[in-house]
Amino acid sequence: MALPESSYERLRAADCGDEIAYVKACLRLYFAGPTASAGEVSTPSLSAAAVADIARLNKVATFVLKALSRLPAGDRPAELFQWLGTYRRQTVSMNAACLMDSMAIHQALRDRQIDFVFLKGPFQQHLLYDDHFMKPSGDVDILVSPAGFSKARDALRSIGYEVAGKSRSVWWVRFLGEQHMIRGNGPKSSTVDLHYRLQQPGSPSPRDADGFLRRKRLVEITGTEVPFTSVADTLMLSCISVAKALFNREPCAGYVCDIRASANRLDEADQRRVLDAAVSQGLDDTLLLGLRAADVLLGGTGTLLSERAKPILSRIGNEDLLNMVIAPWLSSLRWPQRRTVLWELCGRAPVRYLAEAGWAASADISRRIFERPASP
Repeated sequence: MALPESSYERLRAADCGDEIAYVKACLRLYFAGPTASAGEVSTPSLSAAAVADIARLNKVATFVLKALSRLPAGDRPAELFQWLGTYRRQTVSMNAACLMDSMAIHQALRDRQIDFVFLKGPFQQHLLYDDHFMKPSGDVDILVSPAGFSKARDALRSIGYEVAGKSRSVWWVRFLGEQHMIRGNGPKSSTVDLHYRLQQPGSPSPRDADGFLRRKRLVEITGTEVPFTSVADTLMLSCISVAKALFNREPCAGYVCDIRASANRLDEADQRRVLDAAVSQGLDDTLLLGLRAADVLLGGTGTLLSERAKPILSRIGNEDLLNMVIAPWLSSLRWPQRRTVLWELCGRAPVRYLAEAGWAASADISRRIFERPASP
């Protein structure tokens, strides 16, 4: 869901152009590899607090930490580097708990023979970065089929999870296709996001969400094999997350990093297969938008995917797209209308656009009815 406006107050009030450029340079250094030159990562008069806010909101603080760790100690902003180290330790603690919760959930669903797959989280981070602790994961995300949704919910209840009050509404269950389930209270609580859909109304949805279950792979964690999304689907889901974030006007550089890390693992034949799969799902333009965002933020790769991504949403300039990804709070941003983006992501196909726009309008009406704040 959209981040509260208070998250942006300090950044909106300041001219943080240098800090945005600094985070971008750190991310490019991280992806360039350990032998890359750090020439772009200069240390002008930066606000450590603003850099920290940008990195935190985009969930890229550990990327920045690892990039700065390659620099001589004297070239690292001391206050920022200290904050990043603390953030990293907190991420390790959070994700370790998430991994333990995931294993308990895996056991409960497997015992009831429920077909499911884990999404995102520490498993994905290890597969992409050989590190379970790159980004904080407070929730466990799992996908089941629509037919298995209630069975999975019952299985989670059997180990102490209960549906969070707000996610009982028609808008959550019918239109978002998910529910939050929580076990415990306070800092030790555990949350599961149980999905049977993979995109919110307002952006194109996959034509065959069950295909993500059929194509799953098994990954090993603590000697146990758990189901996770395929290489191609991991990339596709990161692109879906970027489209969702842009719709909600949220920072999403962390998802863009996942796109680049996923795409880097594909040879040209794999890239062609990913494109074909995205076309069959009706998500080829969603895929290309995510890839273009990665090229704008992290630099172009000259690959087949990068070349195909160049024309997508070309009316949005590179500088604007960069800021939509990493700094959507900027008052200078010229945001396109949401229906314009939806038209583009539907491939300018009128029938599909009308179907998706109608679904989004119905969802909005439902949200206004069922998500209204309670009367005082």
